[in-house]
Amino acid sequence: MPSLWSPSNWPQRLSELLASAGELKESPLRRDVRSLGMLLGEVLKEQSGESLYNAVEELRRTAIARREADATGDAVAAVSHLEQSLGRVHSHADDLTRVYQLARAFSFYFELINLAETNHRKRRRRSSRLNDAPPQRGDLRGTLRRLREAGFDAKRVVAMLERISITPVFTAHPTEVARRSVMFKRRRISDLLERLDRIAVPEEELESLEREVTGEITALWQTDDVRSARPMVRDEIRMALDYYEASLFDTLPVLYTEVAAAIDDEFPGAKIPIAELPQLIRFGSWIGGDRDGNPFVTPQTTGESLAMAHSLLLNHYRRRLQNLFEQLGSSTQQVPVSAELQALLDHYLAQLRAAGQTTLEERFHFEYLRLLIACILMRLGSTPQSSVPLPPNPALAPYTKAADLLADLTVLRNSLMENRGERLAEMLIDPLLIEVRTYGLHLQTLDIRQHARVHAAAVAEIAGCAESSADSSALRLPAALSAQTAEVLETFRTIAELKRKYPPEAIQQYVISGATTAEDVLHVLWLARLGGVRVETEGDDPGLQPVPLFESIEDLENAPDSMRRLWSSEAFQPLLKSWGYRQEIMLGYSDSNKDGGMITSTWQIWKAHRELHRVAAECGVTLRLFHGRGGTVGRGGGPTHRAIFAQPVDSFSGELRLTEQGEVLNWKYSDVVLAERNLELMIAASLDALARPDALLQRGAATPHLTGEITPAWEAAMERLSETSYSFYRLHIIENPETFTYFEQATPVAELENARIGSRPAKRTGKRTMADLRAIPWVFGWMQSRQLVPAWFGVGHALDLFVRENPNGLEQLRSMARDFPLFVDIIRNVEMALAKSDFGIAQLYASLVEDEKLRDRVYTMLKAEFDLTQKMLLAVTGQQRLLETNPVLERSIRLRNPYVDPMSLIQVELIRRKRAAAANGEPESTELNRAISATINGISAGLRNTG
Repeated sequence: MPSLWSPSNWPQRLSELLASAGELKESPLRRDVRSLGMLLGEVLKEQSGESLYNAVEELRRTAIARREADATGDAVAAVSHLEQSLGRVHSHADDLTRVYQLARAFSFYFELINLAETNHRKRRRRSSRLNDAPPQRGDLRGTLRRLREAGFDAKRVVAMLERISITPVFTAHPTEVARRSVMFKRRRISDLLERLDRIAVPEEELESLEREVTGEITALWQTDDVRSARPMVRDEIRMALDYYEASLFDTLPVLYTEVAAAIDDEFPGAKIPIAELPQLIRFGSWIGGDRDGNPFVTPQTTGESLAMAHSLLLNHYRRRLQNLFEQLGSSTQQVPVSAELQALLDHYLAQLRAAGQTTLEERFHFEYLRLLIACILMRLGSTPQSSVPLPPNPALAPYTKAADLLADLTVLRNSLMENRGERLAEMLIDPLLIEVRTYGLHLQTLDIRQHARVHAAAVAEIAGCAESSADSSALRLPAALSAQTAEVLETFRTIAELKRKYPPEAIQQYVISGATTAEDVLHVLWLARLGGVRVETEGDDPGLQPVPLFESIEDLENAPDSMRRLWSSEAFQPLLKSWGYRQEIMLGYSDSNKDGGMITSTWQIWKAHRELHRVAAECGVTLRLFHGRGGTVGRGGGPTHRAIFAQPVDSFSGELRLTEQGEVLNWKYSDVVLAERNLELMIAASLDALARPDALLQRGAATPHLTGEITPAWEAAMERLSETSYSFYRLHIIENPETFTYFEQATPVAELENARIGSRPAKRTGKRTMADLRAIPWVFGWMQSRQLVPAWFGVGHALDLFVRENPNGLEQLRSMARDFPLFVDIIRNVEMALAKSDFGIAQLYASLVEDEKLRDRVYTMLKAEFDLTQKMLLAVTGQQRLLETNPVLERSIRLRNPYVDPMSLIQVELIRRKRAAAANGEPESTELNRAISATINGISAGLRNTG
């Protein structure tokens, strides 16, 4: 039987790949989705029987019918189909095994759809290169072209690139659903889909690949997708490090090659070797260092994080060098080496001879390049498994500084360049030089994070203990420290120890969450010195810089004044000088969004960004902002390029750190093609935001179009929108106790703890209050219940009031949605959230609220604002329907919704049963919790969001 991927003819398959628009462009995605769905159906029948397959199909068909009735405005039919679905779910609900399998079946469908869509993204990336399509906004080539048109030459472009430094910071996600074993199986299916895309493939090979895909789906079905135990911090560290081996190690050379090629394409003759490009990318992590509200992050886990990263990196370098050893067999009988290399090799060989280790020299007498590579391997502590014949206890001292490794590799490169080995240098040595410059000997920086109130309590306690009398007879011993304060001090002692044990640049930043004043920074400095940490830069040690994280709306407003006070103080000046008058500050998106709603959060962050840069310039400080964006729109996330470019004009140094977490890591970094594209987007956006070529090209224009500039009228409009949105959001969401009650009962946030998803608890102290609830589970609950309230509430009210207050208000908003990048970002993110929401399903979750009157009041209030927001967004954008101008996302959501709906119905039914059992005093059911967790996984996969 022919494979599901067998083409009618191969020229047709090639035409699909070359298509730049239309149905032909989407044909491969439809084929992948259809074929994977059919294979899943076969696996379901084989593994769990026809009855499960039939139950899945019944729910799927009814959900599709309900969606179609909704689309045509047939409310009666839509309600009828929804009731049929509810009846079917209810009929299965007594059999928890069957319900669990139903939830898993739909969840698996989304796992496969996600892989198909990811494969299509890679396919379209290849297609754009084959077609030599015009560069788009967001492409590096597009940015470079506009720079050239604005009068930049290659030298000036490279000077701009030297100012750019992008640092993705990987963070553990309290609602990350994927298990590590599941992620490995995803990657295998992804690899097989890519192999099925090749042209041409013999029929028997296509059939073999299809059997492998079916086997992997079977293996995935037989693997627990729901954890039996909450992951440990060590598990989260390992999961994040997996991305280096899965893609990042291979991505960097590809990325820099693309940057060099783009420069050469737009500025012919530039011909810049990748090793001579500026360093554009670094990596960071919070995993193992972020102890804010997570009691499982300890000094031990911090040490494990550095040790695991160090070990992974050295093993990677060894593999790279072993490959060099095998490929660089150049002999001095054929080609000479440089005097510099000869001198370095003589230095190393003298040490080996003194230790009686002469085997290598005797064996590779004329192969000086191999001898130097072997010496470098010795200094990296090569393992016994090395294919290079090294002595068991090499006499050469291990590298302690990345600069020394880089220097040795540079000597090797220079020798090749001097002796007709340019191609070998560029092909083999330059990629490794790029990696060593990026990773050093530590791979990634590890940030430490703790809350400001914990530091304040520790300082107060220790300062109280330190009191003594001038009268020696009155001296008293301090009381025993509290466990919290003792842990704080132990953390700083551990930092001091780890900075001695590992490259000191492995720990450079200490993030202070909940920062409000300059004193919060001083507390960390005081405690760090007490714990033996050198905070100033000295030699190779960059010290430890406190990074205040301003999160609430009030703190964002006060941040510029707080930092002016700190930077102006005489006590802080010596520290600033040691850090080269550079300071990092973090802006919190999640908590500010929870605190003030979408518009106010975005606007206050934008204003804080601008004002902090102004204050920094006044104080002679170079500011780097760290954006805690996360991934979900409801927590301030959204498309990266759009957000970077929307930064205030003249308020960007070129350096950018931003958090990457949860499902975003898999979406962006699971594959070389995806990782390279994501990093390229960030480089292009940073270059665009730094150089602002569009502003130069439009100089003198009455209305700046997508330049990032803001007009006085736009600023006044944003102030008014923020003011009205904030008041409305605070009144109805934050300060309305009924909303919190509704949230707790009408969403599965209480079930998050049983899902065993992440190591961090959902609440900081375990209290049942709005203030104590973390922003991530706040968004998680609304997302799972299909309401997505944090991403849009207050937006409709603000837009509507602005239009009613201003005679030309609608036209002004339309102009902003067309020309002002920040407002474009807000509108498009809100539009995506509205498209993922479903208040028909949300009403079922609302039925879980015990107080009927409270339920009706809150639901009615939310639904009214949802409808108004949709109405106003369409009016502002001039669209007839949501996502009218984003057909790719519209198609994806439309494809997914009918499959998410059954899982939502199942989840509501199971939550209702669980709460009824608890009310009757029945013990918790493991099977019930497992089934609910399966629905959480499935809905997250279906919406491509956790929280």
